[in-house]
Amino acid sequence: MTVYLVGAGPGSPDLLTVRAARLLAAADIVVHDRLVDSRILEMAPSTATVIDAGKYPGGPSDAQAHINAVLVDAARRAAVVVRLKGGDPYVFGRGAEEAVALRSAGVEVEVVPGVSSAIAGPAAAGIPVTMRGLSSGFTVVTGHQDPAGTDPLDWEALARLGTTLVVLMGASRAATIADRLLTAGMAPATPVAAVESATSVEQRVLRTRLDELADLAEGTIRAPAVLVVGEVAGLDVADAEFGALVSEMASETGGGR
Repeated sequence: MTVYLVGAGPGSPDLLTVRAARLLAAADIVVHDRLVDSRILEMAPSTATVIDAGKYPGGPSDAQAHINAVLVDAARRAAVVVRLKGGDPYVFGRGAEEAVALRSAGVEVEVVPGVSSAIAGPAAAGIPVTMRGLSSGFTVVTGHQDPAGTDPLDWEALARLGTTLVVLMGASRAATIADRLLTAGMAPATPVAAVESATSVEQRVLRTRLDELADLAEGTIRAPAVLVVGEVAGLDVADAEFGALVSEMASETGGGR
């Protein structure tokens, strides 16, 4: 019995890995997240059982436990079970929790990495998460509110890093995120980009600055969206003025790091 935890990538079907596509083509059962593109699901055989295990806002608190049970049951009924998760299974996808639950039930698990929207989202918008002279690193965090109501993130540390901050699942909390970063001392003029539905035909890129993010977020940013905060968020490599803009921004920030 084996369940394959497969990353479906950021959205577009042609960003699926070759191995992921091969497993889908051989799947007996596919258990997928809510946001997986329907064209990816069509890659499974017509005889495969396709189960929507997506979580919805306001859904039951035991949703993850139910998904774990579905996966264990599927593994006992089929030879090839593909658990299809958006992005990469181990980047805020609770893939590790599912792997533990499956192995505890005596089910083998194999992980097939996927392209995370943490990188693909900014790239699709023309934003390099690292850029000599502007950002020597990047940090990825989740904007999803902890069910316990706690916030384990050290916003002051994030504000001090001086590198690119990428926030996944942050559309509904964009205003709060902006407030936390401003309170922690991040410069009000820091560029911000919101990349909605990255790599899909619905992709939309919204650009602003940190002190104006709250106004933009109010009813404007639609999930799923990747938030990019930092000097590189003001860039677009497809822009004809890209070179001049990089030079200008680098000089303003004092050159390379």
